[in-house]
Amino acid sequence: MLWGRFAGVHQLGDTGDDLFFGISDAGVGLARHGRQEVAVGGGDALVVEPGGRFGVLRPEPSGLVGIRVPRGAVAAAATGPALRVVPARTPALQLLTAYLRSLVGRPVPDAPELADAVARHVTELIALSLAGDLALPAAARGVRAARVAAIRADVDRHLTDPALDAAAVARRTGIGVRYLHRLFEDEPTTFSRYVLDRRLDLVQRRLRDPRFAGRTLAALATDAGFGDLSYFNRTFRRRYGTTPSEARARPAVPGDSSRAVPALRSDPALSRDCPRTAGA
Repeated sequence: MLWGRFAGVHQLGDTGDDLFFGISDAGVGLARHGRQEVAVGGGDALVVEPGGRFGVLRPEPSGLVGIRVPRGAVAAAATGPALRVVPARTPALQLLTAYLRSLVGRPVPDAPELADAVARHVTELIALSLAGDLALPAAARGVRAARVAAIRADVDRHLTDPALDAAAVARRTGIGVRYLHRLFEDEPTTFSRYVLDRRLDLVQRRLRDPRFAGRTLAALATDAGFGDLSYFNRTFRRRYGTTPSEARARPAVPGDSSRAVPALRSDPALSRDCPRTAGA
């Protein structure tokens, strides 16, 4: 996988024995392969079959996430011309785009099993995108992984909104609330617990950040989306084993591992409280 931003360039590539699948996030490009030419718009994916050089003229600013996969890995997908475009409206492509955005810039997983799982998810979503504007099979592993990634990204974007809840996230990501909760059945946490943990993480970081030294504990909790200060204090202590005041008073030491997020504790009482903060 490669990614980058372009403007006013003529991109040249050679597929070799692989299939090239490139997603543009904005602008208009003109792709050429032999005598074929196709226009690529924002959100579209350019597909180039193995066996030849191709070029893409990108006169406008645009971002690209490009993937090369063995053609045999997507052999079950519908075949087509050597150069073609998957429209941005294609459901599988939209899901793939959200999944890739969650991966860009992050290190490759240390565990080979995790790296292999990511590769399988991406390949599966490419095959579904090539199959056309079809309904997504909800049980597909790649689809589930991409949906969870999209949900997590949406939560992070709206974390400080007190109105953040399962219904709002489901609406923005185009799924039902019940399906959203089912997606988390295979995760190590529930949706509500995930929201709570992310909010606690945010406050914990800001307690240690000199830029927020002038903010009161109540203000930090409210800024992170907590509407109940006593609930925030209780859940913070259960998570970190200390009160917010004690956490703020502890002097920061360079390289102090305590600044990292500690391991989650298993606490039934905390699990019961979760729906109150996430509104699930």
